[in-house]
Amino acid sequence: QVRLVESGGGLVQPGGSLRLSCTASGDTFSQYSVGWFRHRPGREREFVGVVRKSGGNTYYYADSVKGRFTISRDNAQNTVYLQMNRLNPEDTGLYYCAAGRPILSAIRDENGYRVWGQGTQVTVSS
Repeated sequence: QVRLVESGGGLVQPGGSLRLSCTASGDTFSQYSVGWFRHRPGREREFVGVVRKSGGNTYYYADSVKGRFTISRDNAQNTVYLQMNRLNPEDTGLYYCAAGRPILSAIRDENGYRVWGQGTQVTVSS
């Protein structure tokens, strides 16, 4: 059973950057796809991006973060990162990582992921 812990959230000014980490323990993490989701105030939880494990690793992003956010994974450290650049107040929210084996058509659906971390808060404000 994989267990996930997010870290790296905090308060940042608009235009700034943060790097979130999702560290796993307990199972063969490298064999899972790992998605990032966020829960912004007043909205439902939404897909941010995913590194999908299918043979190699393929990366997909929500349109709202494409070009600003980058996912990477370090299997030796059992960690997946979410590098967030050019942050704006609309990016404020609770960020979660999740592991699973979603099929390609379901990578944006949280039901495709079976293990979730506890979330880390990101606040973008001046």
